[in-house]
Amino acid sequence: MEKLATSILAVDDEETLLSTLARVLDQNGYYVDTASDGRVAITMLQTLPFDLVLLDVMMPEVDGLGVLKYIKDQHLDTEVIMLTAVQNVKTVVECMRLGAFYYITKPYVLTDLLALIERALERKRLVIQNKALRRQIAYRALPTSMITENRSLLETLDLAMRSASKESTILIQGATGTGKEVVANFIHVNSLRKELPFLILSCSSMDELRMEMELFGHEKGAVEGVEEARQGLLEIAHEGTLFLDEVAEMPLKLQGKLFHFLQTGEFRRVGGSKKMKSQVRFISATSKDLSREVAEGRFRDDLWRKLNIVTLQLPALKERKNDIALLAEQFLLDQAGTRQPKKLDESALAALMQYDWPGNVRELENVIHRAAVISEDNVIGTAHLVLPQVSPAIQPAAIAPPKKRGRTPMSLEAVEKAHIKEVLELVSWNEQRASKILGLSPRALSARIKALKIRRPR
Repeated sequence: MEKLATSILAVDDEETLLSTLARVLDQNGYYVDTASDGRVAITMLQTLPFDLVLLDVMMPEVDGLGVLKYIKDQHLDTEVIMLTAVQNVKTVVECMRLGAFYYITKPYVLTDLLALIERALERKRLVIQNKALRRQIAYRALPTSMITENRSLLETLDLAMRSASKESTILIQGATGTGKEVVANFIHVNSLRKELPFLILSCSSMDELRMEMELFGHEKGAVEGVEEARQGLLEIAHEGTLFLDEVAEMPLKLQGKLFHFLQTGEFRRVGGSKKMKSQVRFISATSKDLSREVAEGRFRDDLWRKLNIVTLQLPALKERKNDIALLAEQFLLDQAGTRQPKKLDESALAALMQYDWPGNVRELENVIHRAAVISEDNVIGTAHLVLPQVSPAIQPAAIAPPKKRGRTPMSLEAVEKAHIKEVLELVSWNEQRASKILGLSPRALSARIKALKIRRPR
């Protein structure tokens, strides 16, 4: 076994014994640090990683049990072997209960201690391998849209994985179409709550009263036309996860009620007086800069701090352009099913690489799927790509140069109308998807369609 990369912290208040132990460990190829009391050991553990801690039980001020408890409370990735001068059954049981690998009684035989160290380090290696395997399995469960070689996204997914088993609230930030809901679901299915509900509240798709009723539920007769009581998402998601999509769109009054729930776990249904309780983990997402929303008075500072104990930032597709070919190939593979998947020619791939993808991965998926349908053979070219706002440099042969005379300039409103219509056609007039590509809320898009008198062709 290779030992040179293995670091051990030996902790004992008996100076001669500690010196001898350090020398023997060094001779056997381990990196060794020493501490003469528990307080010094904790200070070292706060700044340095150790594979193994050899820990004397009886020490002044902070004893071995205190150090062991600190190691386990902080979830430090280290094994612990306890060194005890007296084989007291109660002490041994307590050490094992707190998570020590094993114990050895002083005076110990050095060969026995070295063998015990090997066993402890072998368990550590197995634990690390199992964690890596679980992570690989979890990553394979991610949908195609999260396939990446981008370092920033890989680091974000790793943090998401590590945060999944914790109970902290998580805020996911990223532009529309970057996969915020996908990451939220990924966190839930890798959490301790994975067998319990994962529910979604879209804060951009409804008015304040409806949003409040969806979140907290309502009693019969709460508002005109409500003829029966109904549970809200907080009740239904009890002990599960609630995903607040586009949380920056939540009205201020409702933000205050949500903050109260996060503080107390208590709420009332709309139209009700009875206090109710629920225990829910919150994952929130926004395409806006919440710190700016707070600064400009549109979002509560106290709620923001409650929701972003862990913050995940998803990069836009234009920041991970090396993933475009990888994603496009996988989308074509998914679309093909059992058939031979279609391929992009060089000009089509160049066009995809040059485009800035305001709708991010979702827009790329739509473009690829549409191109696969349009293409009648197994090769997709630029003629099969529908890219709004595409640069003329991409398809020079397909675009005629503008005439210098006799051309009628378009008004800003006409340009906006043409662009919105083009995006709607791209997504088969699905307003929800179009709003995400355009960076508008569904309500705002609906208002613009009405104002610009955009009509769907029959």
